[in-house]
Formats: sequence, structure tokens, C-alpha cells
Amino acid sequence: MPIRAVLWDIDDTLFDYTGADAAGLAQHLRDEGLGERHGTPAEALAEWRRVTELHWARFAAGEVTFRGQRQDRVRDFLGRPDLGDDEADAWFDRYVAHYQAAWALFPDVLPALDALAGRYRHGVLSNSSEANQDPKLRHLGLRDRFEVLVCAAELGVSKPDAAAFLAACGALGLRPAEVAYVGDQPEIDARGARDAGLTAVWLDRDGGRGPGPAGVHRIEGLVALPALLAADTRFGARSGIR
Repeated sequence: MPIRAVLWDIDDTLFDYTGADAAGLAQHLRDEGLGERHGTPAEALAEWRRVTELHWARFAAGEVTFRGQRQDRVRDFLGRPDLGDDEADAWFDRYVAHYQAAWALFPDVLPALDALAGRYRHGVLSNSSEANQDPKLRHLGLRDRFEVLVCAAELGVSKPDAAAFLAACGALGLRPAEVAYVGDQPEIDARGARDAGLTAVWLDRDGGRGPGPAGVHRIEGLVALPALLAADTRFGARSGIR
């Protein structure tokens, strides 16, 4: 069965989330007078990532709201369990302003989307919220490229749960076998998509992270994606494209 659509992850796939997060947090901590609180900028970023993963997992498990996980990230990062909701929101909003100022697409994104335009339908499946990702895609000039935007916060289920991938396929009106999924995480994105019956494409931009899960295609840049989709090597054969 031919592939008719591509579903995309956003952060660190289309959008340089890691770069924007690092630059935004460093500037925010300087402005807040907290530049030395967690040691070096790299150590501060590592701690921010730790609390982000911790509290996002709580949100994914249904233990806290989307807003609540943001507030708890701030309290944890600052070591201020007593910080009120409004104060935590304000601190996070100031960080977001710096983070947004550093937003940028990876340079291979627009050429890949242009090469695929007219040949495949496109949608997005993200483990974030529509309220977060829709403005981001609009700011980056990408929103009109995608027919559907499906996000975990509104859906109530997150990748790698097969239900998330199936819901996104359903939003396109297609069967999983007709859809490819492109994402940067070998387990959450690639293995999850594979297990849901989609063609799984792991975008390993850094390279050297190992072969990845069996039965997925690994590429190191989006320049390889059009040829991979055209070849339609499905269900278990590794493409060999690097």
C-alpha cells in the first residue's frame, strides 16, 4: 500500500528546540540574576531538562494539568516549593519570551517540504499542546503546510502510545499503512510509529546514536526523506539511507 501522507514531530525535527531552549534559558537566567545558581550554563540547562522531563511525565500520566506541570517545573528548578501559581506563571512567561526570540527552523526543513509538496499530504503529531504548537508553527511560517495538528494535551494520550498515532491517522482519514511518521526520538517517535503500523522514520540529526529500533528507517537529514518515501521500503527493511 503506497504512502499517501507524512506525519511530523515538531521539536528537534522541524524546529531547533534544543538550540532555542539553550539560548533562551541562558538569557533568561542572566536577566533574572540567576546565572550562577546552577553552575555553568550547560549545568543549568541539564537541570532544566531534568525537571522538564520529570514533570512532563507526570502530565503524560494524567497526574497534573499542562499549566500545572509548567508551574511545578519552575518551583523545582528554583528550589521554591512555596512559589505561588501566578509567580510561577510569570517566571515561565519571561523564560518563554527569550525562548521564542531564538526560534528557528533547521535549514533542511523547507527544501524537504517543498520537495514533498503535491506528492504527499502532511500533518503534525506532537506531545505538546495545540495552544503551544499552533502559534509556533505560524510564527515559523509552517502552519499552512499541514492539514491537521494533533497534540497530546488535547488528545489525552501521548506518543509512544499507539492511540496517539492512530488518532492522527484518523484525523487525516487514512489507515496507518498509508502514513509515514518522521521524528527525532528513536523510542517515542520511531518505535511508537512502527508499533502503531506506520512507516517509521527516525531523524538522527546528530548521528552516532546507534542503529535504533528494528524495523524503522534512520536518516541523518531531511534531504534523504523524499528518496526514502519514493522507494516505499516498508515493514522491517532498513533503508540504509544516511
